[in-house]
Amino acid sequence: MLRRDPFGFAPEPGTTAGLAAFAANLRCEDLPDAAVERTKDLFLDWLASALAGREARPVAALEKFARAMGPQGGPVEVLTDRSRTSPLFGAMVNAASSHVVEQDDVHNGSVFHPAAVVFPAALAAAQETGAAGRDFIAACVAGYEVGIRVGEFLGRSHYRVFHTTGTAGTPASAVAVSRLLDLSEDETLHALGSAGTQAAGLWEFLGDAADSKQLHTAKAASDGLLSAYLARDGLTGAKRILEGRQGMGAGMSTDADPSRLSEGLGERWAVLETSFKFHASCRHTHPAADALLAGMEEHGLAAGDIRRVTARVHRGAVDVLGSVRDPQTVHQSKFSMGFVLALIAVRGRAGITDFTEAALKDGELRAFHDKVGMVVDREVDAAYPKRWIGLVDIETADGEIVTARVDEPKGDPQNTLSRDEIEEKTKSLAAFGNGADREEVKRIIARAWNLENEVNVRDMLPAGGSPTTV
Repeated sequence: MLRRDPFGFAPEPGTTAGLAAFAANLRCEDLPDAAVERTKDLFLDWLASALAGREARPVAALEKFARAMGPQGGPVEVLTDRSRTSPLFGAMVNAASSHVVEQDDVHNGSVFHPAAVVFPAALAAAQETGAAGRDFIAACVAGYEVGIRVGEFLGRSHYRVFHTTGTAGTPASAVAVSRLLDLSEDETLHALGSAGTQAAGLWEFLGDAADSKQLHTAKAASDGLLSAYLARDGLTGAKRILEGRQGMGAGMSTDADPSRLSEGLGERWAVLETSFKFHASCRHTHPAADALLAGMEEHGLAAGDIRRVTARVHRGAVDVLGSVRDPQTVHQSKFSMGFVLALIAVRGRAGITDFTEAALKDGELRAFHDKVGMVVDREVDAAYPKRWIGLVDIETADGEIVTARVDEPKGDPQNTLSRDEIEEKTKSLAAFGNGADREEVKRIIARAWNLENEVNVRDMLPAGGSPTTV
């Protein structure tokens, strides 16, 4: 098979074919060291999120489906119950589990959670093929670079109705798996065509507190994997599925910009722009949460000193969070600006153990929830999605109004998590889901930091059973 320079590919920029050529030719040696190291960070962060979501009801439903429809045994780990299955069902369950506790990563500019769709699909294919750690890293970077650019291409209008992680996530997982299957440029292009025609995910579920968010990642990861394996076996797909006149851009956006598909390929590494989640809630709440915490600390305020909080936000935050006015479930409370800011004000944090059924019924939290409002701020909205500015007006009990601002929320590339913080987060998430004991977590961390030297990425956890001590 002819290999081209991945940074000088022949297909026209701004096309599906250009992305396919880039992904098919990418190798670990093409990557800057910083991109390799960040991918290792993101992989560990994702795996911990998958362990944390293992006991959630939506995940249990998908596990049951996988057991009924999939093989009893196989090369791929289901991280949640330590069973083994086929790549399709392993990707499906692991993707759903990693998107439950709202601790998986996010890329600001595309408003996309790449880890929850790229890593589960890539891990499944890598475990099935026995791929080395270096090839796994290259495949995951290809998934990030393509998925993020597809999200940016689809634009702000797309996000008002579509959950970008479900839509852009399908081609992202497809190219990651295509790379691990060593597909040619043409085969990768066909995989993208099949992935794009299956891409889906609507925000309507938020108002009903439905479980569709986990289904979106499950389907994006498994459908992308399906697309790549089918392309390997000769199934063709549309060659202009992104930019074509009846493609994703035409059907899912009013401001799609094909130039974003090729912007900086091989020079601008979007994986380095990806943010970690510090709070265990929808990322749209994080800037305001950080700003409120900073304002309270600066002015020596307690929750009881505050009469009203107005979060000045971008339009995307209103589009997603605005439908959750009275959160009734733990997951819905993670999409409530009022509830998240109540936790910040009352407890000083919004961590994974703070979102509980008891918290939903807590009178003090509910009372503060009712003090919170959102308005679209012109400056904040203009900066979005490239920058997610935190800006809140705090009205005190004596009528004074103070404004607090954070330009780089915790977890953003310019205010990122250190490796020590990532390790602590991993331990916390594993303990929350009872997904791995201390010794198992140590081994997982060691393998993640040595990922480029790993012979393969199989057996992240012992098969069968459950952790003995957490």
